[in-house]
Amino acid sequence: MGHAYTPGLRVAPDTTVRRERRLPLRGEVVVSAGEAVGPDSVVARAVLPGNVQTVNLAARLGVDPVRVGDLLTRPIGSAVRKGEVVAASRALFGLMRNHAEAPADGTLESVSSVTGQLLLRESPIPVEVNAYVSGRVAEVMPDEGVVVESRGALIQGIFGVGGETFGRVAVATTRPDEPLEELHLRAEHRGAVIVGGSHVSHATVLRARELGVAAIIVGGFDDHDLRELLGRDLGVAITGQEELGLTLVLTEGFGRIAMAGRTWELLGTRAGHVASVSGATQIRAGVMRPELFVPHATSGAERGGEDQGGSLELGSAVRVIREPWFGRLGRVVELPAELRALETEALVRVLVVEFGDDATRATVPRANVERLAG
Repeated sequence: MGHAYTPGLRVAPDTTVRRERRLPLRGEVVVSAGEAVGPDSVVARAVLPGNVQTVNLAARLGVDPVRVGDLLTRPIGSAVRKGEVVAASRALFGLMRNHAEAPADGTLESVSSVTGQLLLRESPIPVEVNAYVSGRVAEVMPDEGVVVESRGALIQGIFGVGGETFGRVAVATTRPDEPLEELHLRAEHRGAVIVGGSHVSHATVLRARELGVAAIIVGGFDDHDLRELLGRDLGVAITGQEELGLTLVLTEGFGRIAMAGRTWELLGTRAGHVASVSGATQIRAGVMRPELFVPHATSGAERGGEDQGGSLELGSAVRVIREPWFGRLGRVVELPAELRALETEALVRVLVVEFGDDATRATVPRANVERLAG
């Protein structure tokens, strides 16, 4: 019987993760190697230069640009407040007074006698990077950041939106095939990572955001609801930077899809534990998965329980992870041995999938599917 090997989503009760936490520019690392950190612990900080505001003093004061430097009320380098007069002049034999005000809090950076422009630098913007997961600092990158290492349970989703967050795991539905609805949400779920079953609606997501829920982990979500949630078509960009008020992670795909039994059971055993969640997703080159990680979920009985993929055989359950069948589930019905040409003219190994929802078949590159447990 033909078979192949393909990576799948990781569902690991006990694994070690290393997460690099790096500043966008050189700054200060505030923790030491070996130090214990929590998900909200600041591990590095830096200061971004403030935005620059320009003030056309020559036009505001009605003078020649060469004179503007002499009309400043404060010297270059001075800190000023928004609305404070920074330059003034008199006209019509001193009967009229023109002045220019600071458009924002900041520092007078420079003035040009050629253009008559004053540059005001707004206050510096502090940037802090947190640890994201509870663990220990395994490596320090001087002036740049750290690598945090932790051991625990890791569950990867197929798609997510929203940034990094954390909270206690709360299982809101009773079955993996039960949709998460508004009636399942309660005031005590504020700050929690809510686990649903097969589906969540746009209205339920909005209600969860009103309650202050940190994240929702659920089997499926409708693609038209995703457009409504984002206010735009997603395109092919990396997700994870959306400011949605919460993070949404889909473990199975788009539509109403029961959460995989292994995933549901593992999440149930971690109810009440603090989980770190990231919605960052990239499904093209350099695949990045959304994830939920619960640290310190370690026991000898659970070791070796990772589900990272395995042998593809006829009848194997798979999920397509790239367009045009992204998120669809089915079973392998053919494993051709010969290479097939794609539209790009590239020769690759393929398989034939029969989709479970409508029994249609499609020829898919083997690199575009992942094996499912069970």
